[in-house]
Amino acid sequence: MYGSSRFQFLKNRHQGQRVVLVANGPSLNKMNLSFLKDEITIGLNKIYLGFNTFCFYPRYYVAVNDKVIVQSAEQIKQLSCVKFISDRNAQLIPETALTYHINTSISERFSYDISRGVGEGWTVTYAALQIAFYLGFSEVILIGMDHRYEYSGLPNEACRMDGPDLNHFSKDYFGYGKTWDNPDLANSEESYRIAREIFKQAGRRIIDATLDGACTVFEKVLYQNLFEVKG
Repeated sequence: MYGSSRFQFLKNRHQGQRVVLVANGPSLNKMNLSFLKDEITIGLNKIYLGFNTFCFYPRYYVAVNDKVIVQSAEQIKQLSCVKFISDRNAQLIPETALTYHINTSISERFSYDISRGVGEGWTVTYAALQIAFYLGFSEVILIGMDHRYEYSGLPNEACRMDGPDLNHFSKDYFGYGKTWDNPDLANSEESYRIAREIFKQAGRRIIDATLDGACTVFEKVLYQNLFEVKG
């Protein structure tokens, strides 16, 4: 029913604009996010758990991790925004007018054409940066990308979290019996450096406005200096 050609309708539709990429770190709970309702936003993974608390709804949504999609399939299907989902889970979340299946198994690290796919880069944030580039955004502002985790085991290892999830903005995110994949910060940072340079070469930029974020790859800015923050 749907083919890759419909991606062309998305290419550069936001040329010259800025977007806020909302990651899922606990720092979101310490921010005044009232400005989000006036911004174009991309939400990731289980951001739907924060809609009522943060009082915003994303224009775009990205999920590529199998465990996230399996655990959230019903909630994702109900989202009334443009959604980009890994095609590995096509049977769980069929394509619709708002839902795009993305090939996440391509060999190239950074994709300039998301109709062919995106590189996962060990983090959904990296996939979202490629989508933002394709959409034409000249400036991507990151928030909630805390880049610090408490976990046991090896990077990328699947682990069950029996207690509350302290690594994300909601204790229910992966908490209380859910399985998640341990983060791989070293490889994630390598991916971020690739994205930073590609955006720079194109005359665009990625800004990290995460409150007390631990990632050192991107230019740091206080979020209060970028947005009209009330109170």
